Amino acid sequence: MLLAIELLDELVGGARAAALPLIRRDLDLSYGELGLAFAVPGLIGSALEPIIGLAGDGRNRRRLLVAGGVVFSLSVALTAGATGLALLIVALALGNPATTAFVSLAQASLMDLEPRARERNMARWALTGSLGVVLGPVVLALVLQLGLGWRAVSGALAVCALTLTALAARSSLPAIERREPVRAGVGNLMTALRRRDVLRWLGLLEASNLMLDVLGGFLALYLVDVIRLGPAEAALALGVWSGALLLGDTLLLVVLRGVEGVRYLRVSALAVTLVYPLFLLAPGIAKLPLLALLGLLSAGGYAIPKAGLYGALPGKSGTAIALGSVGGLVGALVPLGLGLAAGQVALAPTMWLLLLGPIVLVGGLPRDRTGA
Repeated sequence: MLLAIELLDELVGGARAAALPLIRRDLDLSYGELGLAFAVPGLIGSALEPIIGLAGDGRNRRRLLVAGGVVFSLSVALTAGATGLALLIVALALGNPATTAFVSLAQASLMDLEPRARERNMARWALTGSLGVVLGPVVLALVLQLGLGWRAVSGALAVCALTLTALAARSSLPAIERREPVRAGVGNLMTALRRRDVLRWLGLLEASNLMLDVLGGFLALYLVDVIRLGPAEAALALGVWSGALLLGDTLLLVVLRGVEGVRYLRVSALAVTLVYPLFLLAPGIAKLPLLALLGLLSAGGYAIPKAGLYGALPGKSGTAIALGSVGGLVGALVPLGLGLAAGQVALAPTMWLLLLGPIVLVGGLPRDRTGA
């Protein structure tokens, strides 16, 4: 059930990312407005998410998760009915904190199941998410071929989300060892924010996201507006990237049996710093194999730093979520900054800024298991 929640979340995100050119056209949005549509909800959500995460360390985790599922379903339904920028922002603003309550608390519960297997369980989580990222663009492409639009996909996923919420309400969650009030959790949060190892993992999570969610969010726009692919072709190309990411996450489960996660991630990030410029410079169809290689190499970019953050805060999975949300306050500004940059200097040169992600990973990953 916990992994099914992640699968649904990434199905929604994958389909939405592939549909961005269509959403931009239907709602008549500029790049700056599109960046605003994701940045404003991200900032609102990041302000609320620490409270939700801290509350998740208490006895009301189940209620928070179910309530989050209901609001998540509403957010996806409102997105399907969006007629302009304002309604799109409202829909996404509801979805951001709802995702924390619904999806992030499911992840925290998975981490609480086997504390000694956090890296492998996070790899399983990432693999499930990658499957959703792959299926999202494929579903969109199939629906487009049937003559339907992106709104039909969002509407159907809203129904699926509500159904899964009803099932989650009847399932059991792992017992929470620490049942602290939110006030005590705030103290834990402030203490953790002064720890160098925690700050390192937070920074690495945001850096790795440049080659994951941020790239995925702008990739369809890049392929349509710069490379001049059609929306359906761009959705399939996005499927190639996400399919390679899925394969990489599958292989990561095998790699982690014999190789330390941090060591693997440093090598793969170094490879990405070499491959990504080649992808941007390659002409037309030659980009596709390089795009697939990028997806393959980016595996572990989320699972390993997130497992490191959970490992730095044993027994406080809700606090780890809250801290991730604090880091997300900075990350929420990235789509806005990229959207504004694309509006000023065009999208093609703006894409080079994402190279900062793997560069920071190579230089910032810890040299020992403690993360210090």
